[in-house]
Amino acid sequence: MKALGPIPAGFAAIDGELAIDGHKVSDLVERAHETPLFVYSRRMLMEKVAQLRAAMPQRLGIHFAMKANPFAPVLDVMSNLVDGFDVASAGEMTMAFAAGVSPQKISFAGPGKRDSELAAAIHHGVTLNLESEGEAERALAIAAREGRTARLAIRVNPDFDLKGSGMKMGGGAKPFGVDAERVPALARRIIEAAAEWHGLHIFAGSQALSADAIIETQGQTLDLAARLATEIGAPLPHCNLGGGIGIPYFPGDEPVDVAAIGAALEARFAALPDVLRDTRFNIELGRYLVGEAGIYLTRIVDRKISHGEVFLVTDGGLHHQLAASGNFGTVVRRNYPVAIATRFGAPVEEEASVVGCLCTPMDKLAEKAGFPRADVGDLVAIFCAGAYGASASPAAFLGHGPAHEMLV
Repeated sequence: MKALGPIPAGFAAIDGELAIDGHKVSDLVERAHETPLFVYSRRMLMEKVAQLRAAMPQRLGIHFAMKANPFAPVLDVMSNLVDGFDVASAGEMTMAFAAGVSPQKISFAGPGKRDSELAAAIHHGVTLNLESEGEAERALAIAAREGRTARLAIRVNPDFDLKGSGMKMGGGAKPFGVDAERVPALARRIIEAAAEWHGLHIFAGSQALSADAIIETQGQTLDLAARLATEIGAPLPHCNLGGGIGIPYFPGDEPVDVAAIGAALEARFAALPDVLRDTRFNIELGRYLVGEAGIYLTRIVDRKISHGEVFLVTDGGLHHQLAASGNFGTVVRRNYPVAIATRFGAPVEEEASVVGCLCTPMDKLAEKAGFPRADVGDLVAIFCAGAYGASASPAAFLGHGPAHEMLV
């Protein structure tokens, strides 16, 4: 029997059924009229941001990387909780505007920005985190043609990565950012072109669970920022320290000690070199802020036995929860936190696999795990579904369509 990942704190049972902020899941499904369904907790979003602010230095801004969850009601909540939004396309930029986020609080990163996207960002005054010298020249040319001043920062490809991160974004050859040794020359080019020099974006990795690794990387990031600012020969207005703080998904995972990270960063801020004395700093987080606040609900439509194994076949699957299926970059498939939501807290009675409705063996949401006996009509909950679920999964695959989404 394979273990399941840890269910996040903050969920309860009402009458033997999973409840979210006082709402039984069966009532939420009835409100939505059908499954599959993503449900996000407003309370958990607010609590997570508040906990992070309490742990981090007051000087540090918190930005939301909206790629993690661009559901409009979630964006509306987050816009009132964080200091800025980080977007990765013109589409996300438009959604951020719709949520009431000021252009001056938006930064735009990502390789392969189209000229139309550069022009839109420049028109609205959004900060462009430049990924290459070529992108910088295109942005400067567009700004000159439009008679506007571009607000430009440089995304740095550092010469280190975040140890233990689920996705390494720095170190070695990367499509992201400008290699650190080439940054000073590009920054001087931006300043000489009379653009608005906004600073540096240094992102080394994501989904790390080791506080020590994150502390080490933040220290390296501050050292690199100081060195680059000195070589540029101009003040560094702003520095995005990246993200990296992960959440527990799998058996044995433990939450990150954010208090330790905050204390170490506070100590580093107290000893900053003069070249960074007036620099504004922020961290950029997506998954950490919203991941645990969401669940994915899917209904069992068939219970079958094959060669003695139990398969609980649902009306959902990897087309909505690609990561839970193990097909979102996981090398070894491990089980997410999963529960029979309509028998929440009941004792384990059998070993079963939860599979989706797609005709592919990859469509597996839990493999040979221990569950109370479940039957047709029962609801299954996939936890940690608040990030990289609905928008990061192939909803059009096999024509089943997207899942419903709801904020409570």
